[in-house]
Amino acid sequence: MLEFFQMGGYAAYVWPAYGITALSMILVIVHPIRKHKKLRKTLSQLHAKRTQPERS
Repeated sequence: MLEFFQMGGYAAYVWPAYGITALSMILVIVHPIRKHKKLRKTLSQLHAKRTQPERS
């Protein structure tokens, strides 16, 4: 088991690569979701402004 985690002496290269890959994959999923939520909020605000009657 320890040999697996040592990756044949290349653990210093392999584990950071796995970490960077995992982080990248998480960001590829999370970033568009957050942008979508922000865009929907902005569109909702614009729609609310547009549908309000103008006061004179």
